[in-house]
Amino acid sequence: MPSRRALLTAAAVAGFGYLGRSPVHAVEPPPAPGAPVWSAEYEAKKGLVSLAMFRKRLAPPQAGERPRPVLVFVHGSSISSRPSFDLTVPGAGEYSMMNVFARWGYDTWTLDHEGYGRSSRTDGNADIASGVEDLKAATEVIARETGRARFHFYGGSSGALRAGAFAMARPERVERLILEAFTWTGKGSPTLAKRAENLAYFRANHRRPRGRDMIRSIFTRDKPGTSDPRVAEALADAELAFGDTIPTGTYLDMTANLPVVDPTRVKVPVLMVRGEHDGIATEEDLLEFYRRLPNPDRQFIVLAGASHAVALGHTRQQLWHVMRAFLELPRPS
Repeated sequence: MPSRRALLTAAAVAGFGYLGRSPVHAVEPPPAPGAPVWSAEYEAKKGLVSLAMFRKRLAPPQAGERPRPVLVFVHGSSISSRPSFDLTVPGAGEYSMMNVFARWGYDTWTLDHEGYGRSSRTDGNADIASGVEDLKAATEVIARETGRARFHFYGGSSGALRAGAFAMARPERVERLILEAFTWTGKGSPTLAKRAENLAYFRANHRRPRGRDMIRSIFTRDKPGTSDPRVAEALADAELAFGDTIPTGTYLDMTANLPVVDPTRVKVPVLMVRGEHDGIATEEDLLEFYRRLPNPDRQFIVLAGASHAVALGHTRQQLWHVMRAFLELPRPS
């Protein structure tokens, strides 16, 4: 649960936007890790490209049941969907966001974008525009299987760029949007400045090398000590089963083609979450994006002590808390 100091920090940074929730839920702990969760695999087709999809909820769907709120998780540049959102770290507690939100009553979904995980490997570089097309195909499957037309979306890092760009392209599919570890123009970002040193490589190649040391660096590049070292090893074990290369498209977009999301065209309610030490974007860059969002139903939160890898760090339960508070914000009465 976020500390009072963390929420006050968020309020001071944002200057506006709702930052709390009802007192009853504010003290509610995460669901018990042992609660069973049902899961299933699906496939979406984007032309000839096969996109692997994964779903988790408390129980199998039943005919005539009341639809559950749908939450779609969108992965980033270097790690595919299930290691990102359904990771098991032996002896270290709960790290699966899909488990957590399934136990809270959500119908959770994720997918491997083209060129990642269990999805088709192609000659494409899986840039942000390609990711939007992936989400268009995936949401057709989700709508068919759930009977719902609108879904909540969470995107982390370049997954936030994919989710934001999708919200521009298909606003009718988006209920509420969570952008975590987002970047807008990239101005002042130390992470992107370092990444841009390899811009020529990203332009010339559609895949880049990605090994255990690179995965470890996700957790240490901003501020060491913001995560349990066992997480990086478990993540590498899970992800390297899919090989030691990944697409370059999102890195190319983030170093040469920003901005790819226009805040004035994101009409849906938005929560932006930034880790205090995240080097992917400055607060100034993100706040300027936030100020331009047209929907007054918006929030900006900084999580003290967090780095880029918020979802797999020591502050992950704070992230779950602010996400749920935003998704379940009571309507005025």
